Amino acid sequence: MSKILLTSNGFFTDLIKQQFLQLIDGDLSNLKATIITTASHKKQNNRFAMKAKEDLLGFGFKKVDFNDIEFDKPELLEKYNVIYINGGNPFYLLYHMKKSGADLILKDIAKQNTVIVGVSAGAIILGPNIEVVNYFTPQINTVDMQNLTALGLTNKAIFPHYDREELFQNNSGRSIEDRLKVFENINKCSIVRLKDNEYLLIQ
Repeated sequence: MSKILLTSNGFFTDLIKQQFLQLIDGDLSNLKATIITTASHKKQNNRFAMKAKEDLLGFGFKKVDFNDIEFDKPELLEKYNVIYINGGNPFYLLYHMKKSGADLILKDIAKQNTVIVGVSAGAIILGPNIEVVNYFTPQINTVDMQNLTALGLTNKAIFPHYDREELFQNNSGRSIEDRLKVFENINKCSIVRLKDNEYLLIQ
């Protein structure tokens, strides 16, 4: 089975970098990584995507590419040892995952010894659904997505940037935690809260 690293901000701390490198089998100079850029409207010019490529090359990877499943063939993902799913709009990312068939390819890849890194939106769509996104930020559903079922590579539903109240302000003035508790109660579920400097490892 693959190893899945869920984060809010990618390789944000030395501890997260170390955890990632411990997941890698083999000589980094022989391995290839790709960054899925679909979730951000700036695609590969998104500063977090560029930072991820810089980090991966710095670790010693032989090759680091960008991949946009909105336009690139999803089969290309099969040739990489590491798949890094960058953040952005979870609705847009999941929509194109399903439309392109990349969701099915990732599910197949997850049965192999591939490392998958999900960052923010990329972490959310690897879980069971994106209902929590719809609860907090329904206005970003620009693709009019109705079926919010995600890839289900993990049963953990993630809420990234848990410590960033400014990102999820609302008219009621209620905190992220207050609203998460209401969501969990309504949906009879449990949400994993991830601060910007935290990660969750799924093996």
